Amino acid sequence: MGSIEFEHEAENNSISVVNQPLEPEEFRRQGHMIIDFIADYYKNVEKYPVRSQVEPGYLRKRLPESAPHNPERIETILQDVEQHIIPGITHWQSPNYFAYYPNSGSTASFLGEMLCSGFNVVGFNWVSSPAATELENIVLDWLGEMLELPKSFLFSGNGGGVIQGTTCEAILCTLTAARDQTLRKIGTENIGKLVVYGSDQTHSALQKAAHIAGIDPKNFRAVKTSKSSSFCLSAEALQATIKSDIEDGLIPLFLCATIGTTGIAAVDPLQPLCEVTKRYGIWVHIDAAYAGSACICPEFRHFLDGIENADSFSFNAHKWFFTTLDCCCLWVKNPSALTKSLSTNPEYLRNKASDTKKVLDYKDWQITLSRRFRSLKLWLLLRSYGVGNLRNFLRNHVKIAKVFEGLVRSDKRFEVAAPRNFSMVCFKVSASSTLFKHENDDNEKQKKSNEVTETLLEKINESGKACMTHAVVGGMYVIRVAIGASLTEEKHVVGTWKVVQQHLDAILSS
Repeated sequence: MGSIEFEHEAENNSISVVNQPLEPEEFRRQGHMIIDFIADYYKNVEKYPVRSQVEPGYLRKRLPESAPHNPERIETILQDVEQHIIPGITHWQSPNYFAYYPNSGSTASFLGEMLCSGFNVVGFNWVSSPAATELENIVLDWLGEMLELPKSFLFSGNGGGVIQGTTCEAILCTLTAARDQTLRKIGTENIGKLVVYGSDQTHSALQKAAHIAGIDPKNFRAVKTSKSSSFCLSAEALQATIKSDIEDGLIPLFLCATIGTTGIAAVDPLQPLCEVTKRYGIWVHIDAAYAGSACICPEFRHFLDGIENADSFSFNAHKWFFTTLDCCCLWVKNPSALTKSLSTNPEYLRNKASDTKKVLDYKDWQITLSRRFRSLKLWLLLRSYGVGNLRNFLRNHVKIAKVFEGLVRSDKRFEVAAPRNFSMVCFKVSASSTLFKHENDDNEKQKKSNEVTETLLEKINESGKACMTHAVVGGMYVIRVAIGASLTEEKHVVGTWKVVQQHLDAILSS
């Protein structure tokens, strides 16, 4: 919050601080300036190049070599933010940002984040700030009910939810719980036999978590998917892989199924997968980081059919649920599995409330000790917009995605490369178009198509008019258009499609 009033000393023209670092009235003045600055940023964000256009090392050339000895005015600092920091930002909140997955925000979430930072509590256990723990309990049950999660995932059904930072943390925590639960039965000396399963479309967080949890790298399975199954993990392929591992004397441990994979938003079929895993006592975690948000809409809830047979479920409210980073919501059926693996109870944290076991200490549900009051931004979001409005925001993004999908299909030079799920469209320059009619071999056509598609993506991003990312699936290089920025409207995807066509025209004419 900074220093705040300044006085000039005539003798040496130096500046010294006269007030304390936290002075309410000066904080009020500076806070208003910051709010105005951010409001203007959002008002003008569409005018900036979407992907930053700077070169590596640009900022070190612009800023002093060392920190200032004397304080500087907030006006001067904000001027430097405008001149030096904003050019180095890729504008995730731009209505023309379609890369990775959305990192959407909302007025309510921003204000909740301000309250979180303003209170600045460290809610590692109940007694450190009871409201931080109890509001998180309540909000996670609210969200669970909105998603129609089985009661066994809610506090009211002896399960429970916790806000992690990211999906990476959620997977690591649940995998650690699964590992320890199994090793207590078979002995720690058998850790080298444990096997972790996902598909070749599963987020790399699973492999990273397996590495951290001490799973032998040779026992990580990325089960192959195919275009014929829309790149979903099939129960048959999983069953065959598990059977082979058991025959080799290995022990199946953990499956991560995905609702909305990173590459193309594929949806793994939960019901048949869980029918396989329950035969072997495998812990099933469902990663719905992106698409879980949409499942508050009745028309998308069917994607979670079968969740009643899973052990844990997570989605990132900071992706497509209009909540600022970071905010990963994780639910587990058996909280004691987490706490047995993750709890610590040093003397300096002991207190009567915790000792009586009448309260929940979230430090035992996560990797770190310290934690922020993140439930405030979810609470403000839910109360400020209501479930009905949130559903309509999500539906509007899906509607806009359908518009973009239609534009792709209307130009025979392109093809939709994978079924559209939710609000993401994957497309490429078509290998079967007349652009490659002189190529006789299908493999060569595919290669040329990939090369042109890759060049097209880079040209679009270099233009600064839109930002997209890619995936490689089934040998195809595809451009991903993930629609979910809070400010995106139909006019933005129509304009972006014109940019795509113009750049392909330029590539073909060069």
